[in-house]
Order: sequence, then C-alpha cells, then structure tokens
Amino acid sequence: MEMQQVRYFLALSSTLSFTRAAEECNVTQPALTRAIKTLEEGLGANASDASASIRT
Repeated sequence: MEMQQVRYFLALSSTLSFTRAAEECNVTQPALTRAIKTLEEGLGANASDASASIRT
C-alpha cells in the first residue's frame, strides 16, 4: 500500500465520486481508478463499496 493510494481513497470517500476525487488529487480519473483498484487488490476488499458505506 502506498501513501498515494491512501490519499486517493480518502478523496474518494469524502467526495463519493471518482471524477471529483481525481480532480481534488490533480490526477486523471483513469489514474485514480487504477490506483484504487490496486489498493483493493492489495487489501482483498472493495474500497469503493467501503467508501459508500462510510457515508451512510
């Protein structure tokens, strides 16, 4: 796990939008998506589902 991936995850969990999270992190949306996917694979979990449940 890299700090960049954690930063992207935090942006995703606060915005609940891959597009807005990418804008906030100054990266393209595909780059953010790839980093989140790598994070998910490393953790063996679906981070985007986790970020959605954090907000509910």
